[in-house]
Amino acid sequence: MSEQSIQRDLKKGSAELLILSLLEARPRHGYEISKLIETRSRGAVSFRVASLYPLLYRLEDRGLLLGRWVEKTGQRRRRYYRLTPAGRKILIQRRLGWLAFVEAIRHITGNEYA
Repeated sequence: MSEQSIQRDLKKGSAELLILSLLEARPRHGYEISKLIETRSRGAVSFRVASLYPLLYRLEDRGLLLGRWVEKTGQRRRRYYRLTPAGRKILIQRRLGWLAFVEAIRHITGNEYA
């Protein structure tokens, strides 16, 4: 399995957690979400528009996000997303699941059992 394939699988499994986490503090538009993921991961994780927006639409369809079009003078129209109460519940579940997964991996790969 190539390094690129491994990274693609990791991104696919954590995309929902990343997006929900970034929307926890305040509403954001898709481009901002994409740039924050890339910046905060120091370039290790990035999303193409072709994969990010369908994911945002699916999260909205599932009732985890609420999108709203906003027009500002001198700027193009943007869709801002915010977490719904159901989205906050799922975020808590995803974080707990991620922490348990990371802890399990640490136990497997750590040197305490060497």
